[in-house]
Order: sequence, then structure tokens, then C-alpha cells
Amino acid sequence: MATEEVDPRFADLDAWSLTSAIEAMWEGQLAAVAAIGHALPAITAATEAAVPALRDCGHILYVGAGTSGRVAVQDGAELMPTFAWPKERVHFIIAGGDSAFVASIEGAEDDVDDAVAQINAARLTPHDVVIAVSASGTTPFTVAALQHAGSFGAVTIGVANNPGTALLASAKFPILIETGRELIAGSTRMKAGTAQKVVLNLISSGIMLRLGRVYRGMMVNMQPTNAKLKRRAEAMVAQIAHCDPSHAARSLEQAEGDIKMAALLVLGVDGVDAMTILKKHDSNLRRVFAELAGDRDRHHEGAAASKQGGLVEP
Repeated sequence: MATEEVDPRFADLDAWSLTSAIEAMWEGQLAAVAAIGHALPAITAATEAAVPALRDCGHILYVGAGTSGRVAVQDGAELMPTFAWPKERVHFIIAGGDSAFVASIEGAEDDVDDAVAQINAARLTPHDVVIAVSASGTTPFTVAALQHAGSFGAVTIGVANNPGTALLASAKFPILIETGRELIAGSTRMKAGTAQKVVLNLISSGIMLRLGRVYRGMMVNMQPTNAKLKRRAEAMVAQIAHCDPSHAARSLEQAEGDIKMAALLVLGVDGVDAMTILKKHDSNLRRVFAELAGDRDRHHEGAAASKQGGLVEP
């Protein structure tokens, strides 16, 4: 496997000047990100498949071992503060359990029985999305977990850095990122890990875009849980509703921190009506504004027709 092989170009890396070594490692990081370009169609397909499942209250599950597992945890942990994704709807299936988040658990990546047990405990359905990450693409724990998840009809996504591997063959949506040999052989925390992090960022952010948790480049589902985030939320409301900061702050307080609700209140939508229209459109603010604009246009057309003594169909 390429990720385990020594690259002859860097066999004497430890003897290089530190400036040259760091420059080479930096170039390796750039190459890792560039390698993702070939996989963009596969990443898009996986993301598109995940959205309808998650729209029906499904869960996102990250699967991995060692470095890949910790990279996966990093991505999943950010879904809650960034997009207000419910804590109970993101799970981690990690070789060695929670203790492996910060420490290496010897032998855990070979424990196939534990992988199956953790998947069983998750009680998967076809509405769940399982994202499994393995640099080698052959990690027994990760492969077994993904294969078992597929038996429940879950959307299975596999991310690996080596071609022709079991993880990719087991995934409904395989994503190959060929980052090649590491500058330090087998140290997949480097090129492979960087590429994995970017891919996971793209998938999770793409999902949240399609689920309406981003509007005009803003994290409109964010919860203002501290002073900094409160100021950010007020700025979002002011920008969306084109109002002054003080008005935004009052509406945000009235909406109990809900940015979307606060923006609608500023725009004169009744609280009950705002809740109704948000629910109707799965809290997608762009669709909400499209309906409100349509209602306003129909109102203006009706008023104009009345003045002319005509009728306009609703």
C-alpha cells in the first residue's frame, strides 16, 4: 500500500536542513489537497445521497480507527456548534471506544467483533448515514463496521487513500483520495489525514447547505451560547433583515436565540406564522423568503386588479 511505503525521495529527510524538510512537508500537504480534485464527483454523489436520509431525522455516524478515527471525530464534533446539529443525531463508532479519541489503543483496529457490536448498538435504519474513514482502506474494524452498516440499508460512505481496497468495495459511495506515499512512511496523520479532513469538511458542510442550515454564507442555525456568538447572531439578523443592531438584538431575545425566527420577526411576520412557515419549509430560510415574496407579489397584483375592476386568480 502506497501510504505504508518509504518514498525514496525523502529517505534522508532526517538529514536535511530543517528549512528544507519543512518546505517538503508543506508541499506534501498541498499535494494532498490537490489530490481531492479527482474525487469531487464522488464526494458530491455521496453528499446528495445523504441529504434525503437525514431530512427524515436520520443520524450521522463516523467510523474509524487510530488517526482516521480521530480525524472523523474532529469533523463530527464541529457539527453541533457550527450548524446546531442535534447532539443525539451524531455518533462515533471508533476502534477502542471513547478513550481512543486521545490515545492509541493497541489492537483495537483489528477488533471486528467490537465493530459489529457498536453498529448493532447504534440501531441503524435506512435513514442513517455512515461515513467510514481509513487511510489504508483495509482496517479490519472500519471495514467490518461499514459492511455491517450496509446490511441495515444505511447510506454508507467510504473514504480511503489507497485504491482497490475492501473499504471502498464495501461502500455504496466510495471516495478514493490517492495521496500516495507519505514523507514519513506510514505517518498518515500527514498527507492522508489532511486529505481526509478536507473531504469530511466538504461532505458535512455540503449536507448542511442542502438541509438549509446555511443562508447566504451564514451559519443561521448557530446557537448564541456566549457573548461572542451572541454578537455574531445579532449581526446575522441585522444583515438578513436589513435592520439596525439594536432591533436585531431585541428580536433575537424575543426569539430565544433563534436567528431565523428573529429575522422573520424583524420583517413583521407574526410569531405563530413564523413558526408555521419555518416548519413548512423544513426551516430553510431561502424557501421561506421565496414564499413570502410570492405572497407579497400576489397581494400587489390583487390590489392593482381591484383598482382596475378586474380579477386576478390566487
